[in-house]
Amino acid sequence: MTAARTLLNVFTTVFLNTSSDNFYLLSTGLLYLFGMYGIFRKCGINPLYALIPGLREAKTGEAAGMEREGRIAGFLQGLIILLNLLLMFLPESGSLYSFCGFFLLFTGLLQILYTIRIHLSLTEVFGRKKRWIFLWTLFEFIPAVSWGWMKKYRPLWKADELKNTAAAYFSGSRAEVMDQGLTVNLEERTATEFFKKKYLLRDIHMYVQPGHMVLLLGGSGAGKTTYLNAVNGYEKAKAEVVLNGRNMYKEYKEMQYDIGFVPQQDLMRGSDSVFRTLMDAAAMRLPVNFTKDERENRVNEVMEIFGLTPVKDNLVVKLSGGQRKRLSIAMEFISNPSLFILDEPDSGLDGVMARELFLQLRQIADQGKIIIVITHTPDRVIDLFDDVIVLAKDANRTGRLAWFGPIAEARTFFGKEKMEEIVKSVNREEEGGDGRADEFIMKFAEVQHV
Repeated sequence: MTAARTLLNVFTTVFLNTSSDNFYLLSTGLLYLFGMYGIFRKCGINPLYALIPGLREAKTGEAAGMEREGRIAGFLQGLIILLNLLLMFLPESGSLYSFCGFFLLFTGLLQILYTIRIHLSLTEVFGRKKRWIFLWTLFEFIPAVSWGWMKKYRPLWKADELKNTAAAYFSGSRAEVMDQGLTVNLEERTATEFFKKKYLLRDIHMYVQPGHMVLLLGGSGAGKTTYLNAVNGYEKAKAEVVLNGRNMYKEYKEMQYDIGFVPQQDLMRGSDSVFRTLMDAAAMRLPVNFTKDERENRVNEVMEIFGLTPVKDNLVVKLSGGQRKRLSIAMEFISNPSLFILDEPDSGLDGVMARELFLQLRQIADQGKIIIVITHTPDRVIDLFDDVIVLAKDANRTGRLAWFGPIAEARTFFGKEKMEEIVKSVNREEEGGDGRADEFIMKFAEVQHV
């Protein structure tokens, strides 16, 4: 019986990384293997790998689109097994036993961190919420069996798709930095969640000429707002952003008023008049050496440009939707910025009012300014734009550049006439799209090389 018990302990230690003396650990370990067998089958990986320690962890990383982390986790798992086996045969009173025990603890903690990162990516592959990570960490057999064998849990991508799509493809190009205009060379914008590095944007390079009005397109989660925040310096990325020969990141303090940013929701006090609102904006955004008369002259000039002179004494709360939008834009225009960024400025406006607003933006661009706009109804004003940026999520759900260039060429590139149809073509199928994001990301990367 002693020999049989030893063999059983060796078997469970090697294959399940547990001990046969604990029935709960043995049974949950078997359920975990059963679940991972199903997950590998769904992800297009040979399910027999689920039965092989080390390879099981490596293939889980592959299924999650994290091959490097998977290989490390697999190596650590193999090391844990070897240390466990060694401890079974070492005398407990020896110094070598103590050293191996300490090293096993350190290795185990390190593997937990890598496993959490891999499971976080796996939740994205299966389109699940991040709170699943708590079950993966505490009771991993529950999500393993659920995802592996319940029909409602399906991976959004197979493992080979993660390898052979735009997620692993990069253009290798950079936009030439010019003395005038806007140059963006964004390598990556990342965030850290639960010890995992998450890529929000990658490989975005472009040059925008002065006087161009640019439409920014992309489905939900493609990174439009993140991209704009990276360009205006509000959320810095690993990038080079140069506006009219000056580096935005290196000279942010001096250049912050050279960029006007109009968010979707205005931040104005309803109890102030139009004139007072603009005077307050002038006090904040104009150089300190401006006199009161100079600030007032600039305010009057801006009110005239945006058609706000007739309502200069009206309270903000009494303005129409279109007037409030024009006022929020006028506040940013006070400092006469070279780059103007607007996030859905036509939100809540009817077609006529939206058209009037975009005509004013077109006039500002014609003064040599660069205008970048997000709008969810682009086709009603598309004739006023020069270029279009299309962001799309690759197989790893990272925002990538699927197109930048003239409107007419974008229609040819995507084979679509309307901008809404272009967005639909790069959205994933589960989002109501055509699921062609990776195709166009790689296609545009090849265009950049020509």
